[in-house]
Amino acid sequence: MPQRRTPPPTPRTKQGRQNIAEERAARRRRDVGISVAVAVVFVLVLGSLLFIDATPGAVAGDDQPTPATVTDAALVREDSHRLSTAADGNVTFVEFLDFECEACRAAFPVVEQLRTTYGDRVTFVIRYFPLPSHFNAERAARAVEAAAQQGQLESMYRMMFETQASWGEQTVPADEQFRGFAEELGLDMAAFDDAYSSPATLDRINRDVADGTALGVTGTPTMFLNGNRLQVSSEQDLLDAFDAALR
Repeated sequence: MPQRRTPPPTPRTKQGRQNIAEERAARRRRDVGISVAVAVVFVLVLGSLLFIDATPGAVAGDDQPTPATVTDAALVREDSHRLSTAADGNVTFVEFLDFECEACRAAFPVVEQLRTTYGDRVTFVIRYFPLPSHFNAERAARAVEAAAQQGQLESMYRMMFETQASWGEQTVPADEQFRGFAEELGLDMAAFDDAYSSPATLDRINRDVADGTALGVTGTPTMFLNGNRLQVSSEQDLLDAFDAALR
């Protein structure tokens, strides 16, 4: 169970707070540049959505025991987080993701482009699936969920991927860095700290993990479009899948 922490002291002056905010913003701009560069890796990831990150003992690739079409209600719950919701609700894209997963980070700008192109016609859903092999993945999910409880899901979702290079692939807790993100977003910090450390927040994340596991998800990113698990070899294949679903 996550341990409650005593929040660090806040800067004593307005100028001090402004300097810290400017430093964090500069760091984020640097990390965004790295994220754009790493997006090229996604071309390789799309080579059949091979799972660069997978749960221990899982076999990557097409031989995962997942049906071609999923009809289980566990794919999208009533409380599942939607980045956007189409008016007609006919087409739904679901991504099980891990904020520390490099493949998910590489997929992020591609998904954002899909949202730009199809966001008014496709509902985009994200599900938490932090992998045990990633030290800060669960912490990142808790930070995103804590922000979501204050209506800042998408802002924290973006920030996690844009800054992943600064905290991912480490064995040092990133709690204070995530708390800094919350401060940068202007969240109520007392409420954020409570939610970040709450067993209910972790339970919410674990429900997503349980649903994903029941659906055969073993690695990230795992994507579904209208219940079909996507297996594509290029970005164009993704576009074609979306166009076909919208016909």
